[in-house]
Amino acid sequence: MSWRDLFYFSKGERTALILLLSLITIAGAIVYTTNSPASDPHESTLAVSQPPIQEASAPESDSQPVTNPSTSTSTSSTQPNRQPRESTAERIQRYTSSQPAYTRTEKFAPGVVVELNTADTTILKKVPGIGSAFANRIVRYRDLIGGYYAVQQLAEVYGIDEERYAAFEPWFKVDDSLVRKLSVNTLPQDSLSRHPYINYRQARAIVQLRTQKKQLSGWENLALLDEFTEQDKNRIMPYLSFE
Repeated sequence: MSWRDLFYFSKGERTALILLLSLITIAGAIVYTTNSPASDPHESTLAVSQPPIQEASAPESDSQPVTNPSTSTSTSSTQPNRQPRESTAERIQRYTSSQPAYTRTEKFAPGVVVELNTADTTILKKVPGIGSAFANRIVRYRDLIGGYYAVQQLAEVYGIDEERYAAFEPWFKVDDSLVRKLSVNTLPQDSLSRHPYINYRQARAIVQLRTQKKQLSGWENLALLDEFTEQDKNRIMPYLSFE
């Protein structure tokens, strides 16, 4: 289309074309002014009105610098408190002093005699040669058999050999009235067999004979059984009750 063709447009078309060109020109002008760098009037005003800031110089003096007390105190408080190094002797003394003190058990003087069925472990440990282990074993075995009827039974305690028994024997006596009895006519088989001197076969034989006779009157009834010997009689009789 050449410029001559403009004369062939109608009046309305020419007006619309001119308006379109005007809008394009205005839009281009707005874009150009927006992208160009603009100076801030406030910034220029501040730059002119504010005087330059000058750093204040410290006055020259020949005297020593002054230390701030508060700064000095806070600095020193942050330093760790160093304890004096502990010597080896002090460590040993501190360790030994923290350990529990064990008092040595005072032993009986010669001539003292202890009743074997009533003495507790504290009394037993006062006998020369008896410590905690033997004292506990003597009491446990006493509870198991129902009490001692003779001092010679100490030889049955675990760990007491002939030499130790010979050393212990003079220190003890026995009250055999404190021995606990086993009721032969009422106790069941398992209760009888718990005693160290009565085995399973002997307990069963007692119960069977008791069932046959209804009532056992004494050792003469048990002497008829093959399960019991004369040696058994000497060991067991102190613990049996036929009432």
